[in-house]
Amino acid sequence: MANNQASLLLQKQLRDLCRNPVDGFSAGLVDESNVFEWGVSIIGPPDTLYDGGFFNAIMSFPSNYPLSPPTVRFTSEMWHPNVYADGKVCISILHPPGDDPNGYELASERWSPVHTVESIVLSIISMLSSPNDESPANVEAAKEWRENRSEFRKKVARCVRRSQEML
Repeated sequence: MANNQASLLLQKQLRDLCRNPVDGFSAGLVDESNVFEWGVSIIGPPDTLYDGGFFNAIMSFPSNYPLSPPTVRFTSEMWHPNVYADGKVCISILHPPGDDPNGYELASERWSPVHTVESIVLSIISMLSSPNDESPANVEAAKEWRENRSEFRKKVARCVRRSQEML
């Protein structure tokens, strides 16, 4: 039952995005037969280090969506404090609902069923604009962000360049 409700909700969100595209990204199914896996292309936000980049990601939804959050993993190279080495995005709204067992996040900052594909991707775009180096997924990137901004810029510029080459 949950699987069917999740499928219907995801189909609706896909239709809504097709009818009303949002600046900064595009999204669609990876495989037309699987509404639980989406491909997302994010345009690097203007006036940020990621400006000019085209970054691809996979958004995988659980069968009990929207009660549980999807996972998002960049398939494009990404150097960012809130992105693990394997590309997985780490932001509060993608963490399971409820209290944070580590005490870093308020329950209100974590996943809520009101989030949509649009709100998730807009949060990721915001993350690219404003890294959170307080609880990083990529400790090395966070350390560079804080202590060696010029080296951080070089690595991000390489990611942007490589993303452009993939077009």
